Amino acid sequence: MTKANRGDLFDPQCPTRRLLDRIGTKWTSMAVKVLAEAAPDEVRFAELRRRMPGISQKMLSVTLQSLARDGLVARRVEPTVPPRVYYRLTELGLSLEGPLGALRHWAERHMSEIDRNNRLEDARSSAD
Repeated sequence: MTKANRGDLFDPQCPTRRLLDRIGTKWTSMAVKVLAEAAPDEVRFAELRRRMPGISQKMLSVTLQSLARDGLVARRVEPTVPPRVYYRLTELGLSLEGPLGALRHWAERHMSEIDRNNRLEDARSSAD
């Protein structure tokens, strides 16, 4: 793949930036993790919400719509009353779990160091 086909992250018009904005959120990372753990099975909307503490119904819906639009998640609706909605990662979505998993692992491994650095900087700032 040529550089022209890959995009330029530093170009404000590059679609890569918009994609990174979408996949770089905590909710996307959590949704991908939950769905990856269930793969190849599907997960109902209510179960996703239960397994992602703190997410609102609206934010989960927006996150899943974005992932589906990008082709990372497949959505299936059972025509019951109320409808049952199921989600699963596509092949493309499964390929995202590795990089997001590595980022989550890095954050978990280094969070105490980051917190310590923040406390030190806060102490320096308040001493000035």
